[in-house]
Amino acid sequence: MSEPPVRAFPFRAFVPNAVTAMALCLGLTGIRFGIDHHWDKALLAVVGAGVLDGMDGRIARALRAQSKFGEELDSLSDNIAFGTAPALILFLWSLHAAPRFGWIASLALAVCCALRLARYNSRIDADYQPHKSAGFNTGVPAPAGAGLAFVPILLWLVTDNALFEDWRIVLPWTLFVAVLMISAIPTFSWSSIRIRQQWRMIALLLVVLLGASLVVAPFQALLVVTLGYLATIPWSLASYAAVRRRRATPPRRAADGEPTLPEAGSAR
Repeated sequence: MSEPPVRAFPFRAFVPNAVTAMALCLGLTGIRFGIDHHWDKALLAVVGAGVLDGMDGRIARALRAQSKFGEELDSLSDNIAFGTAPALILFLWSLHAAPRFGWIASLALAVCCALRLARYNSRIDADYQPHKSAGFNTGVPAPAGAGLAFVPILLWLVTDNALFEDWRIVLPWTLFVAVLMISAIPTFSWSSIRIRQQWRMIALLLVVLLGASLVVAPFQALLVVTLGYLATIPWSLASYAAVRRRRATPPRRAADGEPTLPEAGSAR
């Protein structure tokens, strides 16, 4: 019996998987820096993993190199880089001083990240996804959750105030972020962001200023970004509620019984 021919692995399919593997390596490197008590480098390594995580999917779509293998590798990378790594870094930095419950809080962050990713994978082919169909995420995504978990470290690096290193502050914050990741609250996704034409130049300027700030004062800029994202959650709740109200409102009918055209700006 002849063996089936071996299929060649195209290079274009290798590129996004290599980027995902690099994100995984950066997450593990963040743990290594945490063991050495290089907290700034540990934080930047996880942030770098987040940047690569945002690139690999777009590269795969641009090269038409999506694959089941890539999806599984991306999920495993996210679990380690944005769940395990932040949990261990926070434990080594502050939570180890918490009697009994410090390790539990770290476990909660890592486990909630894994649960979130498992929920996402189990629903990826589901027909009914109300949040996704409206352009929203369900809960806080894993990279954003890792960024929020690092807020106490960012505050500590920016202010040099030992108060933010106190486990009494870090522990409840870690549990809060863990709950956000597995929650069902709608949060903005990239697909739901729309910039009006008259604001595009200002938005471009803000992006340029943010990029410059990340080079000149990275921790201050990251703190502004993470707190800004946290501030969008109430806005996303209100926006999704408005979308649900528009969808629940039946179309108005004209005098002849035919439905009228939807108003400008309504959800379609």
